[in-house]
Amino acid sequence: MRLITKSKIEQLRRQLSEAQKIAIISHYNPDGDAVGSSLALYQYFKNEGYHVRVILPNPFPQFLEWMPGSEDIIIADAHFKEATKTLKEADLLFVVDMNAAHRSGKALEQPIIDSPAFKVLIDHHICPSFDFKVQFSTPNTTSTCELVYLVLDKLSDDKAKITKEVAECIYVGMITDTGSLSYACNHPITYQILSKLMKLGVDAETIHRNVYDNYEESRIKLLGLCLSQRLTLMHEFSTSYMYLTLKDLKDNQYKIGDTEGFVNYGLSMKNMLFTAFFIERENKIRISFRSKGNFDVNLFARNHFNGGGHKNASAAFYYDTLENTIQYFKEVLKQYEKQLQLK
Repeated sequence: MRLITKSKIEQLRRQLSEAQKIAIISHYNPDGDAVGSSLALYQYFKNEGYHVRVILPNPFPQFLEWMPGSEDIIIADAHFKEATKTLKEADLLFVVDMNAAHRSGKALEQPIIDSPAFKVLIDHHICPSFDFKVQFSTPNTTSTCELVYLVLDKLSDDKAKITKEVAECIYVGMITDTGSLSYACNHPITYQILSKLMKLGVDAETIHRNVYDNYEESRIKLLGLCLSQRLTLMHEFSTSYMYLTLKDLKDNQYKIGDTEGFVNYGLSMKNMLFTAFFIERENKIRISFRSKGNFDVNLFARNHFNGGGHKNASAAFYYDTLENTIQYFKEVLKQYEKQLQLK
């Protein structure tokens, strides 16, 4: 892959030769790719003898707590001083699975910008909007974890340095960011990498059970509520949407990560090209968008909700009531009636 150039790898090697402390940070509401890419780098550089810390803005889903190294993650919501101290003291800062400092949340945005560390981006979102010294960034890949593998593979003079623990973390990100290889995965290199990871000892069946058969009761109840009472189909736009209120979350003992993947159910029905999932939070609405084919939900999110992401998967926050947000979504949708017609 041309973006992993020899000159970039050599520049990174030079910085590593001078570094002692490495920090790794990812986005707010971390998912499998954020956690996986962060911990893969953590395991790799820890084995190399560096002082390494991973910072995540807020708690990650419970079903990822089994991942090697997860117990060492600094959760900034709970340990903000430790997180900012780590950013300030780092010689090298890896920013993974996010293309801008603000995606880590308002509290961490400025500390990331102010960090004197040499900053390296590894990401698969479009339009990086920050000054990174070295960038490994392209949307033409399954996940940030896939890019992490490619970077570490080029960086390693000894392939044994990519251990089973590193491979497991990378595998999690690749699988979760593609819905178990059901979208954004039409790249031969993806399957070549997965094969290499399994040769390193990754047990795909065990990881699948750890990730997908390890949910809390609250998740199953919320999913049932969504599908039975919170699902709306708009056939004229080949669109569906679901929502959960703040009361729904509280009544069902919501935990971080419980709604991960819910949005995909809206596309699992026949003749649906576009779906949205609205979650009411304190003072804002979290929105996830998904699409099939050529309908670009990244542009949709950017143009109307100040969000963004990928062509077929994006997200946004909207600062209004849930009722008003859904009504605005319906009004905006009218502009796309022709694009959303079934062929």
